[in-house]
Amino acid sequence: MNRTWRDVQDLARDLVEQYPDADPLTIPHDKLRTMITSLPTFGDEPDAATEEILEEIQAAWYEVSEG
Repeated sequence: MNRTWRDVQDLARDLVEQYPDADPLTIPHDKLRTMITSLPTFGDEPDAATEEILEEIQAAWYEVSEG
């Protein structure tokens, strides 16, 4: 399953699963990009994400992790 940058909710769930103890609100965007591109489910162009997309993923990750 190859996720793209637009699969915000799916990526957020993958991040919760991969990094259960991480606080998404404290992760800088450059590190977040690296975390996402290293997910086994990720299959998009690594440099294609905008700051807006990274912020959406970060917010969704926070929401998912808070349950």
